[in-house]
Amino acid sequence: MPVDESVPNRKISWRDLHGILLLDKPQGLSSNAALQKVRRLLRAEKGGHTGSLDPLATGLLPLCFGEATKIAGLLLGSRKAYETEARLGLTTTTDDAEGEVVERREVPVLDDAAIRAALAGLTGRIVQVPPVYSALKQGGEPLYRRARRGEDVAAAPREVEVHRFELHDRAGDRLRLRVECGSGTYVRSLVRDLGERLGCGAHVTVLRRTWVEPFLAPRMHTLDELNRLAEADPAALDALLLPLEEGLAGYPQARLDEAQATRLRQGQAIDWPGPPGRCVALDPNGRAVALAEVAAGQLRPLRGFNASAAVS
Repeated sequence: MPVDESVPNRKISWRDLHGILLLDKPQGLSSNAALQKVRRLLRAEKGGHTGSLDPLATGLLPLCFGEATKIAGLLLGSRKAYETEARLGLTTTTDDAEGEVVERREVPVLDDAAIRAALAGLTGRIVQVPPVYSALKQGGEPLYRRARRGEDVAAAPREVEVHRFELHDRAGDRLRLRVECGSGTYVRSLVRDLGERLGCGAHVTVLRRTWVEPFLAPRMHTLDELNRLAEADPAALDALLLPLEEGLAGYPQARLDEAQATRLRQGQAIDWPGPPGRCVALDPNGRAVALAEVAAGQLRPLRGFNASAAVS
Protein backbone atom coordinates (compact mmCIF):
# COMPACT_ATOMS: atom_id res chain seq x y z
CA MET A 1 0.00 0.00 0.00
CA PRO A 2 1.22 3.56 -0.64
CA VAL A 3 2.33 5.62 2.34
CA ASP A 4 -0.02 8.41 3.42
CA GLU A 5 2.41 11.17 4.37
CA SER A 6 -0.44 13.31 5.70
CA VAL A 7 -0.72 10.99 8.71
CA PRO A 8 1.88 12.07 11.29
CA ASN A 9 4.19 9.41 12.75
CA ARG A 10 2.61 6.71 10.61
CA LYS A 11 4.56 3.49 11.09
CA ILE A 12 6.06 2.29 7.81
CA SER A 13 6.55 -1.40 7.19
CA TRP A 14 9.99 -1.20 5.58
CA ARG A 15 11.02 -3.89 3.07
CA ASP A 16 14.31 -5.51 2.14
CA LEU A 17 14.18 -4.23 -1.45
CA HIS A 18 16.98 -4.25 -4.01
CA GLY A 19 17.55 -2.47 -7.30
CA ILE A 20 18.04 0.86 -9.08
CA LEU A 21 15.35 3.37 -9.98
CA LEU A 22 16.07 6.08 -12.56
CA LEU A 23 14.33 9.16 -11.18
CA ASP A 24 13.62 12.29 -13.20
CA LYS A 25 14.26 14.66 -10.30
CA PRO A 26 11.93 17.66 -10.25
CA GLN A 27 13.10 21.22 -9.81
CA GLY A 28 13.03 22.56 -6.26
CA LEU A 29 13.89 19.35 -4.41
CA SER A 30 17.28 18.39 -3.05
CA SER A 31 18.57 14.99 -4.13
CA ASN A 32 18.18 13.63 -0.61
CA ALA A 33 14.61 14.89 -0.32
CA ALA A 34 13.78 13.21 -3.63
CA LEU A 35 15.41 9.98 -2.45
CA GLN A 36 13.41 9.95 0.77
CA LYS A 37 10.11 10.49 -1.08
CA VAL A 38 10.82 7.54 -3.39
CA ARG A 39 12.13 5.40 -0.53
CA ARG A 40 8.88 5.92 1.38
CA LEU A 41 6.79 5.05 -1.68
CA LEU A 42 8.75 1.82 -2.17
CA ARG A 43 9.01 1.23 1.60
CA ALA A 44 12.65 0.36 0.95
CA GLU A 45 14.64 -0.24 4.13
CA LYS A 46 17.92 1.02 2.70
CA GLY A 47 18.51 3.62 -0.03
CA GLY A 48 21.05 6.05 -1.40
CA HIS A 49 21.53 8.40 -4.34
CA THR A 50 24.44 8.65 -6.74
CA GLY A 51 25.56 12.24 -6.35
CA SER A 52 23.70 15.43 -5.65
CA LEU A 53 21.80 17.45 -8.21
CA ASP A 54 21.20 21.09 -7.28
CA PRO A 55 17.61 21.92 -6.23
CA LEU A 56 17.40 24.05 -9.41
CA ALA A 57 18.36 21.05 -11.56
CA THR A 58 16.12 18.38 -13.05
CA GLY A 59 16.84 15.09 -14.74
CA LEU A 60 18.49 11.77 -14.13
CA LEU A 61 19.16 10.81 -10.52
CA PRO A 62 19.83 7.07 -10.16
CA LEU A 63 18.52 5.88 -6.79
CA CYS A 64 19.98 2.71 -5.31
CA PHE A 65 18.18 0.43 -2.87
CA GLY A 66 19.36 -2.52 -0.79
CA GLU A 67 22.38 -4.29 -2.27
CA ALA A 68 22.50 -1.74 -5.09
CA THR A 69 23.66 0.90 -2.57
CA LYS A 70 27.03 -0.88 -2.72
CA ILE A 71 27.56 0.49 -6.24
CA ALA A 72 26.25 4.03 -5.59
CA GLY A 73 29.82 5.28 -5.21
CA LEU A 74 30.78 3.79 -8.57
CA LEU A 75 27.90 5.61 -10.27
CA LEU A 76 28.87 8.80 -8.44
CA GLY A 77 32.22 8.64 -10.22
CA SER A 78 30.71 8.02 -13.66
CA ARG A 79 30.71 10.30 -16.69
CA LYS A 80 27.60 12.51 -16.91
CA ALA A 81 25.83 14.73 -19.45
CA TYR A 82 23.82 17.91 -18.99
CA GLU A 83 21.86 20.49 -20.93
CA THR A 84 22.02 23.97 -19.44
CA GLU A 85 21.05 27.55 -20.17
CA ALA A 86 23.41 30.39 -19.31
CA ARG A 87 22.31 33.97 -18.93
CA LEU A 88 25.06 36.43 -19.78
CA GLY A 89 25.60 39.76 -18.05
CA LEU A 90 24.68 38.75 -14.50
CA THR A 91 26.69 36.99 -11.81
CA THR A 92 25.06 35.64 -8.65
CA THR A 93 26.13 34.43 -5.22
CA THR A 94 25.29 30.81 -6.10
CA ASP A 95 26.27 30.92 -9.81
CA ASP A 96 22.66 30.09 -10.66
CA ALA A 97 19.25 31.77 -10.71
CA GLU A 98 18.55 30.94 -7.06
CA GLY A 99 21.23 33.31 -5.79
CA GLU A 100 21.32 37.07 -5.31
CA VAL A 101 22.69 39.22 -8.12
CA VAL A 102 26.26 40.28 -7.36
CA GLU A 103 27.11 42.24 -10.50
CA ARG A 104 25.51 43.38 -13.75
CA ARG A 105 27.65 43.94 -16.84
CA GLU A 106 26.98 44.85 -20.41
CA VAL A 107 27.06 41.89 -22.79
CA PRO A 108 29.48 42.62 -25.66
CA VAL A 109 28.72 41.78 -29.25
CA LEU A 110 29.69 38.12 -29.55
CA ASP A 111 29.73 35.90 -32.60
CA ASP A 112 29.48 32.12 -32.39
CA ALA A 113 33.19 31.72 -33.09
CA ALA A 114 34.11 33.77 -30.01
CA ILE A 115 31.74 31.77 -27.83
CA ARG A 116 33.06 28.45 -29.13
CA ALA A 117 36.64 29.58 -28.54
CA ALA A 118 35.77 30.35 -24.91
CA LEU A 119 34.06 26.97 -24.57
CA ALA A 120 37.13 25.21 -25.99
CA GLY A 121 39.26 26.83 -23.28
CA LEU A 122 37.08 25.15 -20.66
CA THR A 123 37.26 21.70 -22.25
CA GLY A 124 39.66 18.90 -21.35
CA ARG A 125 41.52 18.53 -18.08
CA ILE A 126 40.99 21.88 -16.35
CA VAL A 127 41.29 23.41 -12.88
CA GLN A 128 37.94 24.51 -11.52
CA VAL A 129 36.88 26.37 -8.37
CA PRO A 130 33.61 24.85 -7.11
CA PRO A 131 30.77 27.17 -6.04
CA VAL A 132 30.80 28.31 -2.44
CA TYR A 133 27.14 27.31 -2.24
CA SER A 134 27.83 23.59 -2.66
CA ALA A 135 27.70 20.40 -0.61
CA LEU A 136 31.50 20.16 -0.48
CA LYS A 137 32.68 19.93 3.10
CA GLN A 138 35.32 21.83 5.03
CA GLY A 139 35.88 20.85 8.61
CA GLY A 140 33.09 18.31 8.32
CA GLU A 141 30.44 20.91 7.38
CA PRO A 142 29.00 21.67 3.94
CA LEU A 143 30.22 24.93 2.46
CA TYR A 144 26.69 26.16 1.75
CA ARG A 145 25.81 26.15 5.45
CA ARG A 146 28.79 28.31 6.31
CA ALA A 147 28.06 30.62 3.36
CA ARG A 148 24.45 31.04 4.48
CA ARG A 149 25.69 32.12 7.92
CA GLY A 150 27.67 34.86 6.20
CA GLU A 151 31.07 33.33 6.89
CA ASP A 152 33.95 34.13 4.57
CA VAL A 153 34.52 30.75 2.87
CA ALA A 154 36.30 29.65 -0.26
CA ALA A 155 36.35 26.36 -2.12
CA ALA A 156 39.72 24.94 -3.02
CA PRO A 157 40.50 24.65 -6.76
CA ARG A 158 40.57 21.13 -8.14
CA GLU A 159 41.22 19.35 -11.40
CA VAL A 160 38.20 18.03 -13.33
CA GLU A 161 37.61 16.50 -16.76
CA VAL A 162 35.28 18.20 -19.24
CA HIS A 163 34.79 15.98 -22.29
CA ARG A 164 32.41 18.28 -24.20
CA PHE A 165 31.25 21.86 -23.67
CA GLU A 166 29.33 22.96 -26.71
CA LEU A 167 27.03 25.72 -27.90
CA HIS A 168 23.66 24.31 -28.94
CA ASP A 169 21.66 27.49 -29.50
CA ARG A 170 21.52 31.17 -28.50
CA ALA A 171 18.85 33.83 -28.14
CA GLY A 172 19.75 37.32 -26.96
CA ASP A 173 21.75 37.10 -23.75
CA ARG A 174 20.99 33.40 -23.24
CA LEU A 175 23.09 30.48 -24.41
CA ARG A 176 21.91 26.88 -24.55
CA LEU A 177 24.86 24.60 -23.86
CA ARG A 178 25.62 20.88 -23.71
CA VAL A 179 28.13 19.42 -21.28
CA GLU A 180 29.70 16.00 -20.83
CA CYS A 181 32.01 15.75 -17.85
CA GLY A 182 33.63 13.54 -15.28
CA SER A 183 32.99 13.20 -11.59
CA GLY A 184 33.18 16.32 -9.42
CA THR A 185 32.58 18.85 -12.20
CA TYR A 186 30.23 21.72 -11.41
CA VAL A 187 28.28 23.01 -14.41
CA ARG A 188 27.57 26.20 -12.46
CA SER A 189 31.31 26.82 -12.25
CA LEU A 190 31.74 26.13 -15.96
CA VAL A 191 29.07 28.70 -16.81
CA ARG A 192 30.49 31.23 -14.35
CA ASP A 193 33.96 30.84 -15.88
CA LEU A 194 32.56 31.02 -19.40
CA GLY A 195 30.96 34.35 -18.51
CA GLU A 196 34.31 35.67 -17.29
CA ARG A 197 36.05 34.55 -20.49
CA LEU A 198 33.39 36.41 -22.47
CA GLY A 199 33.93 39.53 -20.36
CA CYS A 200 30.39 39.89 -19.00
CA GLY A 201 29.76 37.24 -16.37
CA ALA A 202 27.06 34.56 -16.47
CA HIS A 203 24.95 32.27 -14.34
CA VAL A 204 22.89 29.10 -14.81
CA THR A 205 19.14 29.51 -15.32
CA VAL A 206 18.28 25.96 -16.40
CA LEU A 207 20.13 22.71 -15.70
CA ARG A 208 19.08 19.21 -16.68
CA ARG A 209 21.08 15.99 -16.36
CA THR A 210 20.37 13.79 -19.38
CA TRP A 211 22.44 10.69 -18.65
CA VAL A 212 24.86 9.02 -16.27
CA GLU A 213 27.06 6.15 -17.43
CA PRO A 214 26.10 3.36 -17.97
CA PHE A 215 22.52 4.70 -18.35
CA LEU A 216 23.06 6.51 -21.65
CA ALA A 217 19.45 6.38 -22.90
CA PRO A 218 17.57 6.24 -19.60
CA ARG A 219 13.87 5.66 -19.14
CA MET A 220 13.34 8.09 -16.28
CA HIS A 221 10.33 8.16 -13.95
CA THR A 222 8.83 11.30 -12.44
CA LEU A 223 7.58 11.60 -8.87
CA ASP A 224 4.06 12.17 -10.22
CA GLU A 225 4.27 8.89 -12.13
CA LEU A 226 5.55 7.05 -9.06
CA ASN A 227 2.80 8.48 -6.86
CA ARG A 228 0.13 7.42 -9.37
CA LEU A 229 1.50 3.90 -9.52
CA ALA A 230 1.75 3.69 -5.74
CA GLU A 231 -1.96 4.53 -5.50
CA ALA A 232 -3.11 2.27 -8.33
CA ASP A 233 -0.74 -0.72 -8.34
CA PRO A 234 2.22 -0.92 -5.95
CA ALA A 235 3.48 -4.04 -7.75
CA ALA A 236 3.87 -1.97 -10.91
CA LEU A 237 5.98 0.47 -8.91
CA ASP A 238 8.33 -2.34 -7.88
CA ALA A 239 8.59 -3.42 -11.50
CA LEU A 240 10.37 -0.15 -12.36
CA LEU A 241 13.43 -1.23 -10.38
CA LEU A 242 16.43 -2.27 -12.44
CA PRO A 243 18.76 -5.01 -11.18
CA LEU A 244 22.08 -3.83 -9.77
CA GLU A 245 23.79 -5.66 -12.67
CA GLU A 246 22.59 -2.88 -14.99
CA GLY A 247 24.58 -0.38 -12.96
CA LEU A 248 27.69 -2.49 -13.62
CA ALA A 249 27.13 -2.77 -17.36
CA GLY A 250 30.28 -0.80 -18.17
CA TYR A 251 32.59 -3.41 -16.63
CA PRO A 252 33.99 -6.50 -18.38
CA GLN A 253 32.27 -9.69 -17.27
CA ALA A 254 33.77 -12.81 -15.71
CA ARG A 255 31.33 -15.72 -16.09
CA LEU A 256 31.73 -18.24 -13.27
CA ASP A 257 30.50 -21.75 -12.68
CA GLU A 258 28.68 -22.51 -9.45
CA ALA A 259 31.77 -23.71 -7.57
CA GLN A 260 33.74 -20.60 -8.56
CA ALA A 261 30.84 -18.34 -7.59
CA THR A 262 30.62 -20.02 -4.17
CA ARG A 263 34.32 -19.50 -3.50
CA LEU A 264 34.19 -15.87 -4.56
CA ARG A 265 31.14 -15.27 -2.33
CA GLN A 266 33.18 -16.66 0.55
CA GLY A 267 35.86 -14.06 -0.10
CA GLN A 268 38.33 -16.48 -1.68
CA ALA A 269 40.37 -15.84 -4.81
CA ILE A 270 40.17 -18.22 -7.74
CA ASP A 271 42.54 -18.94 -10.61
CA TRP A 272 41.57 -16.84 -13.62
CA PRO A 273 43.31 -16.51 -16.99
CA GLY A 274 41.62 -13.27 -18.07
CA PRO A 275 43.30 -9.90 -18.69
CA PRO A 276 44.18 -7.83 -15.60
CA GLY A 277 41.80 -5.18 -14.33
CA ARG A 278 38.42 -4.78 -12.68
CA CYS A 279 35.39 -6.74 -13.79
CA VAL A 280 32.00 -7.90 -12.56
CA ALA A 281 31.87 -11.58 -11.65
CA LEU A 282 28.56 -13.26 -12.58
CA ASP A 283 27.17 -16.62 -11.48
CA PRO A 284 25.62 -19.11 -13.96
CA ASN A 285 22.27 -17.30 -13.62
CA GLY A 286 23.79 -13.92 -14.59
CA ARG A 287 23.58 -12.47 -11.08
CA ALA A 288 26.44 -10.34 -9.78
CA VAL A 289 28.63 -12.19 -7.32
CA ALA A 290 31.16 -9.44 -6.78
CA LEU A 291 32.98 -6.51 -8.22
CA ALA A 292 36.33 -8.20 -8.67
CA GLU A 293 39.87 -7.66 -9.89
CA VAL A 294 42.08 -9.88 -12.01
CA ALA A 295 45.78 -9.75 -11.09
CA ALA A 296 48.61 -12.27 -11.33
CA GLY A 297 46.31 -14.92 -12.80
CA GLN A 298 43.77 -14.73 -10.01
CA LEU A 299 40.30 -13.25 -9.63
CA ARG A 300 39.83 -11.58 -6.24
CA PRO A 301 36.57 -10.14 -4.89
CA LEU A 302 36.65 -6.42 -4.07
CA ARG A 303 32.99 -6.00 -3.09
CA GLY A 304 30.63 -8.93 -2.74
CA PHE A 305 26.87 -8.95 -3.33
CA ASN A 306 24.29 -10.93 -1.42
CA ALA A 307 23.27 -14.02 -3.41
CA SER A 308 19.64 -13.66 -2.30
CA ALA A 309 19.35 -10.03 -3.40
CA ALA A 310 17.07 -9.71 -6.39
CA VAL A 311 14.69 -7.09 -7.72
CA SER A 312 11.32 -7.80 -6.12
